[in-house]
Amino acid sequence: MSDQFLQTKTRLDRFISSKKNINKRDVRLILAQKRIVVDGAIASDVQQIIHPFSQVFFDGEPLLNTQAYYLKLHKPTGVVSATSDKIHQTVIDIIKHPSKHTLHITGRLDLNSSGLLLLTNDSEWSRKLMSPDNKITKHYRVTTEKPITQDYIEAFHDGMYFPYEDITTRPVLLKIINQNEAELTLTEGRYHQIKRMFGRFKNPVIKIHRISIGGIILDSNLLAGESRSLYENEINLFKN
Repeated sequence: MSDQFLQTKTRLDRFISSKKNINKRDVRLILAQKRIVVDGAIASDVQQIIHPFSQVFFDGEPLLNTQAYYLKLHKPTGVVSATSDKIHQTVIDIIKHPSKHTLHITGRLDLNSSGLLLLTNDSEWSRKLMSPDNKITKHYRVTTEKPITQDYIEAFHDGMYFPYEDITTRPVLLKIINQNEAELTLTEGRYHQIKRMFGRFKNPVIKIHRISIGGIILDSNLLAGESRSLYENEINLFKN
């Protein structure tokens, strides 16, 4: 059994049985012999739940010892939100992290959009962050070709019907900053949603810049192309 087996939570006896190719009934004896350590403590319960990033040792041998990584990136324009691309530079290409090839992207941005992008190897964490049921707010600054008027505010808040998908967008809070700039707060990310909503007013979007996702905010001193590990308080926003 490889570490790839543990994509989700599982019981300790099942994990040990599969990893060491032994009968699950024998795991009780092994636990009684105090040969298994989980997260720094001697394990005693076969029903103990093992997580993808639990630290599990058998007679001192690491059976599961994968570290979780959480990064925020200031994505520049012209960089693809992908792990590989034959034409464009990707966010993985520009990140300086020893385990960057184990990371996946949480909440993509278009090629010509910029701003906050999150990456992790913790699938459960990213699922919580991106689940529509959790209604995580995403905050953007948008620049348009034509002036933005008061009419936009009500239209965005009421939602717009997209017949191709047969969906109506959730309410979007639009705040006008100046004639051609607005800040948007939304809780979903439909395909090219922002551009399509402004498209209803025949107003092309020139620039989209993401400021925050939930309580995680793009650092003002994090330059385009730079990244850093998330702080513990940022990670914990989507742990529970």
